[in-house]
Amino acid sequence: MSGAPQPVLAAGMAAAFAAIEQVHRLMTFHSPDSDLSRLNRQAARESVEVHAWTWQVLFAARSLWEHTGGLFDCSVAPTLVRAGFLPRTDGAADARARMGDVHLESRNKVRFGQSLMLDLGGIAKGFAVDRAVDSLQAAGVPQGVVNAGGDLRVFGKNPEPVHVRSPECSGEFLRLGVFTESAVATSAAYFAGHKASDRWVTPIVDPANGGTIDNHRSATVIAPECLYADALTKPVLLSGMATAAFLQPFSARAVVLG
Repeated sequence: MSGAPQPVLAAGMAAAFAAIEQVHRLMTFHSPDSDLSRLNRQAARESVEVHAWTWQVLFAARSLWEHTGGLFDCSVAPTLVRAGFLPRTDGAADARARMGDVHLESRNKVRFGQSLMLDLGGIAKGFAVDRAVDSLQAAGVPQGVVNAGGDLRVFGKNPEPVHVRSPECSGEFLRLGVFTESAVATSAAYFAGHKASDRWVTPIVDPANGGTIDNHRSATVIAPECLYADALTKPVLLSGMATAAFLQPFSARAVVLG
């Protein structure tokens, strides 16, 4: 962060961390009190009122599900639970349920058409980065970078070089480019997998068959907002197409390595 007096920077940083913490508190799968956990428990039986930010992320997730032909689908949580990437809960899900069964009602209310178990881990981190940028700018910070470990957003006039890890060598970084006013996010399966029931599983789920993918590709997406950059890395990784048509509605572009 730069271009502002130290008190402004300090206030902006405090507000940014508070925004990130609030997103986590609302949308984590790991807390029974989060908006997400309440939805997974109750929304198949009744409408559940959630925070405006949670509703906004679900709205974006529905749009992404539609534009990607179902490749982006937050209803894959049961697969992630079985694979050991998410904790077991009391929730249940119909095997036929998809993101299209999430109905967004007025006044930030949400209901499920079928029993669902959602996980927002593939989109909420990017949303948190965007809210952190909003907080910094509202505090008077004119330029900087918010980096949340693979998801980042550059704001202001100063250009920022961005590198991505090589799929071929974990210690090698490749220069992606120099960016201003852009969000950049990368997803890959090869560093996050583990053995489960004598097979290798990863946290990238193919909604078409409910299995996790295991390849040595990485997908990086550049978009105006980090929410969309973060989310779109998964359908790009699944499709293997850096020029997929679903990128265009979100003013995004992609780079696939490996």
